[in-house]
Amino acid sequence: MASAHKTKVAVFTGTRAEYGLLFWLLRDIQNDPELQLQLLVSGMHLSPEFGETYQQIERDGFTIDEKIEILLSSDSAVGTAKSMGLGVLGFADALARLAPDVLVILGDRFEALAAAQTAMILRIPIVHLHGGEITEGAYDDAIRHAITKLSYLHGTSTEEYRQRVIQLGEAPERVRNVGAIGLDHLKRAQFMSVAELSESLNFPLNKPYFLVTYHPVTLGNEAPEASFQALLDALDAHSDHQVILTYPNADDGGRRIIPLLEAYAKAQPERVLAIPSLGQVRYLSAVKHAAAVIGNSSSGIIEVPAFDVPTIDIGARQKGRLAAKSVLHCAPTQEAISAAIGQALSRSYCQAGEVIDNPYGQGDSGGQVIEMIKSLQFDPCKTFFDVAFKRVE
Repeated sequence: MASAHKTKVAVFTGTRAEYGLLFWLLRDIQNDPELQLQLLVSGMHLSPEFGETYQQIERDGFTIDEKIEILLSSDSAVGTAKSMGLGVLGFADALARLAPDVLVILGDRFEALAAAQTAMILRIPIVHLHGGEITEGAYDDAIRHAITKLSYLHGTSTEEYRQRVIQLGEAPERVRNVGAIGLDHLKRAQFMSVAELSESLNFPLNKPYFLVTYHPVTLGNEAPEASFQALLDALDAHSDHQVILTYPNADDGGRRIIPLLEAYAKAQPERVLAIPSLGQVRYLSAVKHAAAVIGNSSSGIIEVPAFDVPTIDIGARQKGRLAAKSVLHCAPTQEAISAAIGQALSRSYCQAGEVIDNPYGQGDSGGQVIEMIKSLQFDPCKTFFDVAFKRVE
């Protein structure tokens, strides 16, 4: 994108996880003399209930250009839908003020959809990261595909996902397999030792531990409280391990999990730590030293296998995603979760000395996304790319 002025690159973040994945891209945009970073922060970042993680963004040295409050104190589908409406109102004003040349959005959150539909109406081209993926157990799946159709350029995490974005009608020259952007941490971040992590958390990690993050399943018949209680019961069956529990996200049902999580930690203060957010460096350091990562977060599928740490993926939330063999899928029952934990600890899923192949890239995504931004030639009249097909009667 040739221009006499710096290209204004707005980046949206609404959750701690998404910000962590975007960190090195944000740093690269910030340091590029041809680009001007504009940071839009919303959703869980601004909520005391979820740790006010915008403060971590500021501590990392980023300027937040717009804070858009959208979350209602609600735990229902109606509340989520209303939050999206508030988002559109807030993003319309914010994007009009900032007038960016391009907006970067990662993933599949309802907050991101509100930002994307606003940008599309304002004719701001969107670079969408992590499109084409499948997560059949959450409405994030439909949101992700919707954002794909609202976006102009696409950076996917695997070649299979690139082909799926093309199948959705996006022209191949606008779709690039850049790998999973969160893996850039592997090459660029400095991770903590167990002792440093323990000191930072003010929690003595003196035994092997599990890192646990469980989010509500927003589609299907997987009641958040019942599934999470089954997880806690399975953890008690492995009481020789400590537990670091991070809070769920702000999806429907997430707030109903938090009291269970807090009560579990309060009852076993020397064994269990509950924390709203670890921040990306502490989180990945915790992954690096964990005996296993347990729950249903996309991080367990995408980033954790790169550390050669097993993942227990519970229930249907991530159903359909490509996964390394170290990702052990199980039903949301105490028996199934406990059995999967046993399999993870014994490493029976692989041969001795086997190197786990992670399908999500090598940790060099940020530079490729910068190239995409700089090469952007935006035409709002986007042509639908028809893949060869047979006529369906």
